Amino acid sequence: MQMIVTASEMQRMDRETIESFGLPGRVLMENAGRGVIDVIAKTFPDICDHHVGIVAGRGNNGGDGFVIARYLHGMGAAVTVYLFSERTAVKGDAAANLELLTALKIPVVAITDTTTLAQHRTAMCHHSIWVDALLGTGLNAEVKGLFRAVIDLVNSLNRPVIAVDIPSGLSADTAMICGACIQAHTTVTFGFPKIGHILFPGATVTGRLETIDIGIPPHIVQNIGPKHHVLTRDGIARYFVQRLPTSHKGTAGHVLVVGGSTGKAGAAVMSGLGALRSGAGLVTLAIPNSLNDIIQSQVPEIMTVPMEGRKKGLWDDSLVSGIREQLQGKKCLAMGPGMGVSAETRRLVLDILRELPIPVVLDADGLNCISDRLDILRELKAPAILTPHPGEMSRLTGKSVSDIQADRIGIAGEFSRTHGVHLVLKGARTVIAHPDGSVYINLTANPGMGAGGMGDVLTGVIAGLLAQGFEPEIAAHAGVYLHGKAADALSESRGPFGFLATEVAGAIPGVIQEIDRARTKNRKPKADT
Repeated sequence: MQMIVTASEMQRMDRETIESFGLPGRVLMENAGRGVIDVIAKTFPDICDHHVGIVAGRGNNGGDGFVIARYLHGMGAAVTVYLFSERTAVKGDAAANLELLTALKIPVVAITDTTTLAQHRTAMCHHSIWVDALLGTGLNAEVKGLFRAVIDLVNSLNRPVIAVDIPSGLSADTAMICGACIQAHTTVTFGFPKIGHILFPGATVTGRLETIDIGIPPHIVQNIGPKHHVLTRDGIARYFVQRLPTSHKGTAGHVLVVGGSTGKAGAAVMSGLGALRSGAGLVTLAIPNSLNDIIQSQVPEIMTVPMEGRKKGLWDDSLVSGIREQLQGKKCLAMGPGMGVSAETRRLVLDILRELPIPVVLDADGLNCISDRLDILRELKAPAILTPHPGEMSRLTGKSVSDIQADRIGIAGEFSRTHGVHLVLKGARTVIAHPDGSVYINLTANPGMGAGGMGDVLTGVIAGLLAQGFEPEIAAHAGVYLHGKAADALSESRGPFGFLATEVAGAIPGVIQEIDRARTKNRKPKADT
């Protein structure tokens, strides 16, 4: 998996590299600037024919910009640095690199207010490429005044911008835009990608992301131990092993799905289909009796257990003993899709969870049924994976959807740690949080998945992997990745939207085949004996 870091983690790596390892900060700054130059040279082979403008602040991000200016000058490019600070306010390594620009007679224009900025606007319009070295990853407040004015100006020029480490105005930790933000053509970040580059809306302003090594020693990275990662195909491939020739349906696990109600029978069916498509050997749907004929005719490979409660087509707590009986011999329970949220159904869900001996994937109405009884999660005897979309997460936490979307990692991580569950917060760039504090972000999936039933299929895919013996963390990672990648394959072959959740389920075996090929390719050959 690919590691990503918070701003504070990266700052600690820089500091320990300088203080304990003994690599001077000026060397790190030089490495950073030279790395950006390598990307610029590859992106713009004719850079010497361009006039480059650099917007720089007084901190280390600006210092990186001064190094870049020096290298651009050496390559023959015309370059002007616009310093948004008094020169005397620049300190340390940044100040040393600023002085070198004076020796090389590289123009440095100090701009300290919007009036001065307006005076230089005409000249700034003549630059064909911009380098953004204004604010860096330490931003923790809304961009206002002079900095907002220059960001708006650079964006209005409609020229390609190379952002140094992070687009100015973007939060490195939440991916939220702090009032105004540079729209980068390319972002060159140092050491590791930051969370802000990966999540939305940050990903939309980051542009193409390039990560360069500036000399952080591996043992320092290991000591700090960042807990955020991006799911990758090769990382997922390591989870899968080749099935033995003697494998059969009994060795591939049995999933019990509890769900469906009048008008929502399809939700349970799609979960069952997802489980089968991810490789589960057997799937049984526990469903209201009145839905049995409908469901059996849809997917003949799925077994059904019709159950009759007090009200036709609905779930209630009179069915608890029957469900517990059906849990015998099952490896995983998927509960919630299409169940409904009546008081009787809530009692049923809570009673089942209290004595549940096997892992559970809880989704949709299953989540809604426990939203006011989260204490039940700490009573669970087996692992639980919760798969809320932002609306369901809002009901679980009492926070608004907008608040959740503004801090997806923070809120998902806090919930997972507090309640001891694995949490899959669905949406663009799904976040998977674990009780140990680790967080994973998925890059597969696309807007075409904004259609009914997609979450039900995901529930089944994760449950199917659990039934096959995958650990809960791994089942969540692999399930989310497979689900999104299958939808990506459909988007490429069918069009950007209009494909169905059942079609996504049908595409999952092809993604597993792709992953299996990657696993085989990456496997090192054994030495001759």
